[in-house]
Amino acid sequence: LFAGVCCCCAALRPRYKRLVDNIFPEDPKDGLVKADMEKLTFYAVSAPEKLDRIGAYLAERLSRDVVRHRYGYVLIAMEALDQLLMACHSQSIKPFVESFLHMVAKLLESGEPKLQVLGTNSFVKFANIEEDTPSYHRRYDFFVSRFSAMCHSCDHDPEIQTEIRIAGIRGIQGVVRKTVNDELRATIWEPQHMDKIVPSLLFNMQKIEDIDSRIGPPSSPTGGEKEENPALLAENCFRELLGRATYGNMNNAVRPVFAHLDHHRLWDPNEFAVSCFKIIMYSIQAQYSHHVIQEILGHLDVRKRDSPRVRAGIIQVLLEAVAIAAKGSIGPTVLEVFNTLLKHLRISVDFELGDRRSSAGSATFSTSSKESDERIVQNAIIQTIGFFGSNLPDYQRSEIMMFIMGKVPVLGTNSQSLDTSHLGDLGTRRIQIMLLRSLLMVTSGYKATTITNALPPPFLDPLLSPSLMEDSELRQLVLEILHNLIDRHDNRAKLRGIRIIPDVSDLKIKRDKISRQDVSFMKKHGQQLYRHIYLGCKEEDNVQKNFELLFTSLALTTIELANEEVVIDLIRLAIALQDIAIINEDNLPMFNRCGIMALVAAYLNFLSQMIAVPAFCQHVSKVIETRSLEASYFLPETIFKDKCNLPKSLEKHEKDLFFLTNKIAESLGGSGYSVERLSVPYVPQVTDEDRLSRRKSIVDTVSIQVDILPGNNTEDKVDNTEEITFEALKKAIDNNGLEEQEKEKRRLVIEKFQKAPFEEIAAQCETKANLLHDRLAQILELTIRPPPSPSGTMTITAGHAHYQSVPVYEMKFPDLCVY
Repeated sequence: LFAGVCCCCAALRPRYKRLVDNIFPEDPKDGLVKADMEKLTFYAVSAPEKLDRIGAYLAERLSRDVVRHRYGYVLIAMEALDQLLMACHSQSIKPFVESFLHMVAKLLESGEPKLQVLGTNSFVKFANIEEDTPSYHRRYDFFVSRFSAMCHSCDHDPEIQTEIRIAGIRGIQGVVRKTVNDELRATIWEPQHMDKIVPSLLFNMQKIEDIDSRIGPPSSPTGGEKEENPALLAENCFRELLGRATYGNMNNAVRPVFAHLDHHRLWDPNEFAVSCFKIIMYSIQAQYSHHVIQEILGHLDVRKRDSPRVRAGIIQVLLEAVAIAAKGSIGPTVLEVFNTLLKHLRISVDFELGDRRSSAGSATFSTSSKESDERIVQNAIIQTIGFFGSNLPDYQRSEIMMFIMGKVPVLGTNSQSLDTSHLGDLGTRRIQIMLLRSLLMVTSGYKATTITNALPPPFLDPLLSPSLMEDSELRQLVLEILHNLIDRHDNRAKLRGIRIIPDVSDLKIKRDKISRQDVSFMKKHGQQLYRHIYLGCKEEDNVQKNFELLFTSLALTTIELANEEVVIDLIRLAIALQDIAIINEDNLPMFNRCGIMALVAAYLNFLSQMIAVPAFCQHVSKVIETRSLEASYFLPETIFKDKCNLPKSLEKHEKDLFFLTNKIAESLGGSGYSVERLSVPYVPQVTDEDRLSRRKSIVDTVSIQVDILPGNNTEDKVDNTEEITFEALKKAIDNNGLEEQEKEKRRLVIEKFQKAPFEEIAAQCETKANLLHDRLAQILELTIRPPPSPSGTMTITAGHAHYQSVPVYEMKFPDLCVY
């Protein structure tokens, strides 16, 4: 009777339940009953409205089996669910999916690794199914959290740990694929989800043994490698995630990377950070590269107070990102990148000098170590600036050159330069050097069609200003930048080093015919270039490298910009340099004087062979040959040796050792050159740059020279109580030879106005007018009060400079006698 009642009850049960019960064998080891599974599948396809009930009943059975640890039946239930999902694609599948996801969640919540892997595999199969219609209420928050937790599995068994981590990564990959293909895919990009997904993937990517092999574009490992290696699987999932990112959600995917690197202190060393951002830059769409760069810059601002090595690590990451982004679209971040880097350059110098001041007098190891770390930061910034700038198109590079040059602080100017007022002279110099080094890297490889494009007046003037500073390294950097911009045919390497070149044709110099635009540039700005070369040779701290760079400047100007008129100007400049060494009005050391003589010899030897005038070449060769026999210290091969015997004076040397203007004019005149201007000595223009760029201002250099006649008689001395006026000072100057000098000056002025080009005369007249205005203004401000006592002292007030109790015999005013 009881059996009959059971059979009757079973017959009264709903058909879908009977079909579901039939797929489970008595012994779970036998597996799914395939014949009954086919009946259940046919029934589900024929009556899709029953799918939700089938799913609910399967979920009920699975939950009961999970609680009872009947894992065999759990496997059968999940297999049945998978087959039903693959077979049914109707509108009514939505409720069934909810039951399916509920069962997957039950498996993931269990503590059994096999069930977690089973649930993950089912979810991945479900994620690969394309649904006909989107689900507007389904969320995957639980699955994101659970799969992320599985990625951090720390099971004591390494095999189980690896298995669970792989399952977690595959689950995250499934969530990403499912949500991206869904119309509500934006939910996965919310920060609360990205903050779990991205660090989970990065945690597994850290296990890559050979980082360098993973930093290129996406690779194609075999399927077996993907499944067995959590690091490879995580990296591919990370690439896939970034590849699906769009404009609106790119930042949400990148920001968790910074949090992970900060939390695990992966900026120092930063190999993993560099590899991560290379993966990011190669994976995202090229037009979104500037988003990543902006995020790196923002994070650099956030960590600006961190240790130098951390900041250097972030900057190195920025360099790698910029190197990839420069090949594609950089967007509006160009100036932002440079502005931020220059700001951090100033901060780094401030930190370095602050530590040095705080530890003054106690050279501890930690302080010196921190200073060297700051140097690492500064070098990283310079590298990034240079690399970024050198990869920009020419039109953007010229703007960046102007931008960086505008940031170089120049004493006495009110420009948009970096604020270095609190850094002092040492900090300002460091900033100047580093900015010029950055500019040198930016200009490397720059090939402008015309010299005007490479050296526009707004860029040329501030660039040449540091070349007047009394710092040999600054002057070297300026000359190297000029070489980058002038050398349009890559001839500089052939001219490296200052030497007497036996045959210039062996160098195979490349050159084109000078264009009309270049001719116009030299007419307008040639005097500026000559002037800075002339003044650069007069600096006392010049070393061999300075002379080498000056020689290269003259040679490149000859190759790229010299027509007949420029050649004459360059010869005049060379003769004027020779006169500097011979006359020595600036009291230069003997090494500098011989170095200038060697520079002139090397250049005229080069120039004579370039213009190929036989008589000129003969004169230059004869002088060089005479020097090699009688005064080898006038040649670069000798003077720049470590041990060179310098002469005590140059006054007794014969004219055969010098290049003579009359012989040069005679030799060039026979070849059709207009040599009238050779008789006019070269005189550099005097501009405001002298006042703005020199170490001393004009007020500092104004001096008064009063010669006191020898003797003890008070009648022969200046009366200390007498009022000192401008006329009295003028009369006190030694007038020996003054009339002859004035006559010679008048003769030269008349001759210059007769023979010199109009442009040169106009430029010098304008310059002298400006200088006269400034000097008169200073003279009017100069007040001299008589000394309070007959001790031979007086008080001078000039502008804001006060000189008290200065002995009369030490006071000099040579500049005032001009007026």
